[in-house]
Amino acid sequence: MIKTPVDYLIYQLLDPLFQSWGIHLSGRGLDIIDFFIYDVIKIGLLLFVITFLVSIIKEYLTPEKIRKFLSGRKLGLGNFLAACLGAITPFCTCSAIPLFVGLMEANIPLGVTFSFLIASPLINEVAVALLFGLFGFKFVLVYVSAGLIAAVFGGYFIGKLKLENQIEEKILNLRKNSADFSFAPQKYSFEQRVKIGLSSARQILKQVGLYILIGVGIGAFIHGYVPADFVSDITQKAGAFAVPVAVVIGVPLYSHIAGILPIAQALYGKGMAIGTLMTFIMATVGLSLPQMIILRRLIKFKLLAVFVFTLSVFFIVFGYIFNLIF
Repeated sequence: MIKTPVDYLIYQLLDPLFQSWGIHLSGRGLDIIDFFIYDVIKIGLLLFVITFLVSIIKEYLTPEKIRKFLSGRKLGLGNFLAACLGAITPFCTCSAIPLFVGLMEANIPLGVTFSFLIASPLINEVAVALLFGLFGFKFVLVYVSAGLIAAVFGGYFIGKLKLENQIEEKILNLRKNSADFSFAPQKYSFEQRVKIGLSSARQILKQVGLYILIGVGIGAFIHGYVPADFVSDITQKAGAFAVPVAVVIGVPLYSHIAGILPIAQALYGKGMAIGTLMTFIMATVGLSLPQMIILRRLIKFKLLAVFVFTLSVFFIVFGYIFNLIF
């Protein structure tokens, strides 16, 4: 629906206009412009619509309701419910960590809180919208399934280690009347919720718009100018270690998911295996250095190391499995 008018704009309108100005772009140059404009429009529309819908849901599913829902849940069922809530609630890493603290305050089992923390940044409305727009339904299904499995079993494993003594004392001593984690229930009419949803969608576009432009720009450059065998050569040189290398590269290469996915799309088009690509995306989003720096202020080094190790193992295993399958 979008591709046809964009192609017409670039090849039938802009190209003759450029030539009348004495600017003669090669076919590759036109392809890059076409790639950039098409992806920016597509990602922007998907992001706005899905963020609007999820923002309305968010007004019904408040953090306080989440805490009450998970209170008293045991390992296993609690991990599954926490992972599902993390997947459907619109919290990125920054907003998931305060709620993570709130869940610890409410004496919810540590493993259950980690299931929420793992799922929330990995699976959210931005990730689903962009993955669907760039890779299609099949990749979304694979990615979401892998993220839920990592959240459920990763949190369960952490919970079984009984590392509650690795939580910083200042976090344990926080009280529920703390301003940072006090969630007073609000009552809005449906019209008010629609206005809130539209406002949230516009705000998200403002926040990630630059990331989208930069990410799509880099992706367009890779799409047009990076030799087709470049990425394949890197992964071939890494051999059996291509998937772990993707984790090592992804962790410091932190970016908002709106910025990293267009780059991942271009890498996929250049030959990166789907399992390696998924590992790269998950490591970039779920194991970022900023997240670990913040978490270190909340939990001790041993628990942080267990968290990083557990997720790294899951991401690497998923990478190898999906490389074999696809």
